[in-house]
Amino acid sequence: MGALLALASALCYGVVDFAGGLLSRRVPHAAVTFLGQVGGLLLAAGAALLVPADAVHPADLMWGALSGVGSATAMRFLNRGLSHGAMSVVVPVSAVTGVALSVLCGVLLLGDRPGALAWVGIAVTGPALWWVSGGGSHMGREAADGLLASAGVAVQYVALGQADSVSGLWPVVAGRVAAVLVLLPGAARHPRLLGLPARRCAQALLIGAGAALGLVLYLLAAQRQMLAVAVVLASLYPALPVLLGLAVLRERISRRQAAGLVGAAAATVLLTVG
Repeated sequence: MGALLALASALCYGVVDFAGGLLSRRVPHAAVTFLGQVGGLLLAAGAALLVPADAVHPADLMWGALSGVGSATAMRFLNRGLSHGAMSVVVPVSAVTGVALSVLCGVLLLGDRPGALAWVGIAVTGPALWWVSGGGSHMGREAADGLLASAGVAVQYVALGQADSVSGLWPVVAGRVAAVLVLLPGAARHPRLLGLPARRCAQALLIGAGAALGLVLYLLAAQRQMLAVAVVLASLYPALPVLLGLAVLRERISRRQAAGLVGAAAATVLLTVG
């Protein structure tokens, strides 16, 4: 069940990154990032009210808030990179490093002990995501944004994974509040960024709600699965924007990217059964 929830989280994030990348090419990426976190807060709060929580501990809210700081950082640099770079570069670059940092934290600091097949799946994931990104070709400013976003990705996943299940979904709400507060000063300095047409505002809010849904699914997965495995499965999302870019935007895919997609599929199977 934990593996399926993590894969569902990856599906959400894949769709969100694809839609956010398209929107960030049409409107200022700072507006997409801030409004997205507001939309995420609205969805998280509604979901938390529906899911019972036995006890909401301050420590769990603090872990959630730290995760939100990571989310705000990741989305800021992801959207900035997507606004001027290829989707097939910035998203996988952020995911590869984010996976590596998260798995290291899980194994070295949190005592995760994946099985043999899961280790093989983890080992396959890094190269697979790198190949999906083009194997380091055409790297530029977008790759730097992806690397900066990866630190936020790692903080987001590791911190949220520490929240106790008795707190329900309130750690996710705390994270969305923290993310909004982190991004608020920048939005306040540039109020014109938020003067978007109603349709664009609604799209940004919906994208943020999708990201929050992905985090909710990841939190539920981390409560049922080792952090190292849940993170890797949830981080397979870069494969989806590449596939959507191929199908919707008619982007061309290289043999290396095709090999990466096959590797991502193999890693999914190994991690699920391992």
